[in-house]
Amino acid sequence: MTSLELDGKVSLVTGASRGLGKAHALKLSSLGSKVAVNYVDIEGESNQADANRVVEAIVGQGGEAIAVEADVRDVEAVKAMVGEVVERWGKIDILVNNAGITRDNLLLRMSEEAWDDVIDTNLKGAYLCTKFVLRSMMKQKWGRIINIASISGVMGTAGQGNYSASKGGLIAFTKSIAREMGSLNITVNAIAPGFITTDMTDKLPAERKEAILSLISLQRFGQPEDVAELVAFLASDRADYITGQVIGIDGGI
Repeated sequence: MTSLELDGKVSLVTGASRGLGKAHALKLSSLGSKVAVNYVDIEGESNQADANRVVEAIVGQGGEAIAVEADVRDVEAVKAMVGEVVERWGKIDILVNNAGITRDNLLLRMSEEAWDDVIDTNLKGAYLCTKFVLRSMMKQKWGRIINIASISGVMGTAGQGNYSASKGGLIAFTKSIAREMGSLNITVNAIAPGFITTDMTDKLPAERKEAILSLISLQRFGQPEDVAELVAFLASDRADYITGQVIGIDGGI
């Protein structure tokens, strides 16, 4: 890829204050895209400072970025976020539906709240963001929607019935919207990462990490930058004829 392959493009990355989202935002910016760094402050946890640091890193490298707060589960918040980005830059070309949470437990012990929180964030959030961003993409007859799913949505994971269901739903959503939007030159694809080293995965017990590592052909865990490279490719003109696909990036599980 050329260094400015996404020059003139505008990207919105949800859940971009850290982890995978941060890596996606930095990578897209490095290729010339303006980037809206979404974050949310909920449950007594503030991500604003982390989001601002991502923006500062982008600006420090000569890019252009803003931090935008929105709970992707909230229709009015998403509408306001999309409106803010479009008002500032006139459009949104690339949407990375990255925001996601886990509330792991065996099904018989899983609360209804834990189920709803994960489905609402991981699946409903992608639905809302896609719905409102599509208006900009349809107007210009060009767009890239990249949904961050998971290997759990492909093969299922014990103790993650809610998470697996949300990511499996996201995969089906990807395929459906790709069919709806193809005639307008809007591609919709999903990435299914395996075990990627982030704050989320760092919370897993050591014995579970060892068990997962034993299943990975490359015998190492992935890094956020590994996924960001694929996001950048799917966002580029090089991926013009790729849509409705689910691409695994899991080291060969």
